[in-house]
Amino acid sequence: MITRIRAVRKAKGLTLEQVGALCDPPTTAQTIGRLETGTRTVSVKWLNRIAKALDVSSAELVALPGQSAAPVAALLGPEGARAPTRPMTLPLPLAIEGLIGVHVSASIGDYRSGDAIWCRQITPDAFASALNRDILLPRPAGRFLFGRLIGREGDRLHILPLGANARQLVLTDPPWGAVAVQLIRQL
Repeated sequence: MITRIRAVRKAKGLTLEQVGALCDPPTTAQTIGRLETGTRTVSVKWLNRIAKALDVSSAELVALPGQSAAPVAALLGPEGARAPTRPMTLPLPLAIEGLIGVHVSASIGDYRSGDAIWCRQITPDAFASALNRDILLPRPAGRFLFGRLIGREGDRLHILPLGANARQLVLTDPPWGAVAVQLIRQL
């Protein structure tokens, strides 16, 4: 099995030690390194543990036969664009169970018209893990609320809607939420 653990870790800007510390239970940087390079066999248990630490799905950490990836032509940073020092690829987005989509029909906040936002559904007991993240929440009569989750008091969620001069809204006891995890933007 070929894994993409290293590519995902580097894309998130994390060190081996940081990923090891994020694992539950924590592990060593050496163990993560061995799992990345294939010197140690990656079990499903390890794959799920590392995926949770990196906040991605397990499927994103595995290269499947016939699955395509886009070659990386340049790295973009504060000093501009530069060529990568070794060949790199970016996996193409996968449709993963538990994800729902939000299509941006008009520019608002950090999102542009035409953006596709992929959100991972969560239950109310996981709302605390979504603090300071963009979240989609259902409202009565088939309506929704999308914004930044800025606070939680019991069953009340404090949401800051997108856009300038937006006022905080409070939503009580939503049955589920969906945290924004990936943005797809057409240029």
